[in-house]
Amino acid sequence: MTSYIVRRFLYMLMLLALTSLVAFMVIVLPPGDFLTAYANQLRAQGDISEQELESLRHLYGLDRPMYVQYYKWVTNFIRGDLGMSFNWSRPVSELIGERLGMTILVSVAALLVTYLIAVPVGIYSATHQYSGGDYFFTFIAFIGMSVPNFLLALILMIALNKTLGLSIGGLFSVEFKAEPWSAAKAVDLLKHLPIPLLVIGLSGTASIMRIMRGMLLDELNKPYVTTARAKGLTERKLLFKYPVRIALNPIASTIGWALPAVFSGQTIVSIVLDLPTIGPLLYQALMSEDMFLAASAIMITTSLTVVGMFLSDMLLAWLDPRITYT
Repeated sequence: MTSYIVRRFLYMLMLLALTSLVAFMVIVLPPGDFLTAYANQLRAQGDISEQELESLRHLYGLDRPMYVQYYKWVTNFIRGDLGMSFNWSRPVSELIGERLGMTILVSVAALLVTYLIAVPVGIYSATHQYSGGDYFFTFIAFIGMSVPNFLLALILMIALNKTLGLSIGGLFSVEFKAEPWSAAKAVDLLKHLPIPLLVIGLSGTASIMRIMRGMLLDELNKPYVTTARAKGLTERKLLFKYPVRIALNPIASTIGWALPAVFSGQTIVSIVLDLPTIGPLLYQALMSEDMFLAASAIMITTSLTVVGMFLSDMLLAWLDPRITYT
């Protein structure tokens, strides 16, 4: 077990080194940069000279070779200095920090709702195969998997506005957006949370429910389950001691993908619902070629993916010790 953990940890470190290089190259390889686009706007107004443009390039280090820019960025990143945002003229750490709390709140809440609903429903559907409840949940699951989240968000926004006159954009009402935290603002947040949680969690709930149902049905038809029943083991104890635990393996293997989602949030859904999460900020950074903001957000997201997969490996090893021998 120890050698398995060490081996996976070393793999994780190597992947982190590679992802840092890929994240930086994705940002700097396309032609042009933020200053080029910014200078074109100022040239149209006649507000910048070539000397001023060169001064700005030197100030931001864009006149240096690419490998020097990479080395400076990655060393500063390790120390916690994420650089300055060209577009916002503010430290990247501040921009991300302002939205991190709401992003984690929405993502973790949606994740908990997803697993708390999907796993029990998947177990019920497997143990009540072809019943009315199984058909109903299967129908809902197919809808959840087939309808894109952003489309569901648009449908809910239109439906609630037309029928009840409600506006579900954002996480706060207009009068609470700029106000300091209070009991009234917290209540207002709770009123706005259900729709984002429903939209973000529905597709994940549907897919996990179908995986749980299929895996558990496969386990329940295996000979060891029949043998356990013949020996008089109660159905409840039999179900949760082995089949459910083994059926959780594919679900545990995907938990690692949840960490980057927790950090960035659902970008398209956040844009549609006007949620103050990191996803829309990253989208704006990529569109404006804001190098340090985009590279930092991508690096954090990819790092969380790698770390999440490492944690998934550890969880899988705990659920099924046979994995440590592979």
